[in-house]
Amino acid sequence: MASIIKRKKKISVVYRYTDENGVEKQKWETFNNMADAKRRKHQVESELDDNTFIPPSLKTLKDLLEEYVSIYGVNTWSISTYDNKRALISNYINPLIGDMAIQEITPVMMDRYYQSLLKVKSVTSKYIHPRNEYLSPSVIREIHKIIRSAFNMAVKWELITRNPVDNATLPKEQKKTREIWDAETLFKAIDACEDDLLSLALNISFACSLRMGELLGLTWDCIDISDDSLAADTASIFVNKELQRVKKDTVEKLGDRGIVFQFPSCLGCRSTVLVLKEPKTQSSVRKVFLPKSVAEMLVKHKSEQDQVKDIMGNEYTDYNMVFAGVNGRPVEGSQINRLMADLIRKNNLPHVVFHSIRHTSVTYKLKLNGGDVKSVQGDSGHSQSSMVTDVYSHILDEGRRNNARLFE
Repeated sequence: MASIIKRKKKISVVYRYTDENGVEKQKWETFNNMADAKRRKHQVESELDDNTFIPPSLKTLKDLLEEYVSIYGVNTWSISTYDNKRALISNYINPLIGDMAIQEITPVMMDRYYQSLLKVKSVTSKYIHPRNEYLSPSVIREIHKIIRSAFNMAVKWELITRNPVDNATLPKEQKKTREIWDAETLFKAIDACEDDLLSLALNISFACSLRMGELLGLTWDCIDISDDSLAADTASIFVNKELQRVKKDTVEKLGDRGIVFQFPSCLGCRSTVLVLKEPKTQSSVRKVFLPKSVAEMLVKHKSEQDQVKDIMGNEYTDYNMVFAGVNGRPVEGSQINRLMADLIRKNNLPHVVFHSIRHTSVTYKLKLNGGDVKSVQGDSGHSQSSMVTDVYSHILDEGRRNNARLFE
């Protein structure tokens, strides 16, 4: 028989069962309301009477993570977060410590595991190209977040009495300053750029502080370049989605949560699909005003794109994308990255990634407006102003040094 016991605000179903070794054990399962507890009590009693009861099977860390992902991850993570965390679990947790019994995992063992990850090579794939050969402290911290959250659930489910990684010792992270182009180098790159698509991408990213996915997810209904807007100098873009390639099985598990539009699969893409998805945070939804020169570039680009549509006719599938190929399909980040790499190589420019253009943008906006963090945050879509001050504190320090000079 099973019993229901109320403890503060929680309600537990308590019962005894015999495990696969013939050992009698007691089990507590906690619920938030009486209805769920009664439903579980009835289920347990029925299964015990019919000899169909299956003892709890979360023996190993791998078992726990599977249950954690199926219950917590599926219900709370976005598509991109789900993909990223599943990759960390399958690449760096399950192969190394997944077979360990969760009751036998100790704090000292987990501290050794985190330190050992510094010597583990980063996994590469068709769509994943790590920056470092070995796992960095920042990646190890992301792995720790997953394990800590999973063990918190294990405590809640009363599989263990305490979380063994609550006070874990993690490798120290030395933050490196991202290499960016100064304005002179950026303008040199734009002048040397022979690809119109890359040139437009560089200009918009620099002017509007956009992430790659936000840039390539722009649709014409979110672009205000009307004659009236150009005359009033109020031309703008509205960022409310981003382009991303995700795994098909992830979409099947999570459904269309956060997906604005799913593009038809193309030949050769059996395991992934291209989607327009909602931004990760609400602060990323924003309106950004355009410099007049960039607005005029978009006007020209729209005119040229319309000409391509007329020439291609029925062969052009119009998805209303600002960045589109000759057949109308969206341009992916891999194509922009290849064009960027070619531009750097052919013109002997300092090596940077495309995302660094966003950092160059934020840097110069802070310089030009005297350190007005809130206005820059409005353009960049950072969720908190502290994220701007933390990353770009060296720019703000210049203003503080100038204050001292003015006082002198």
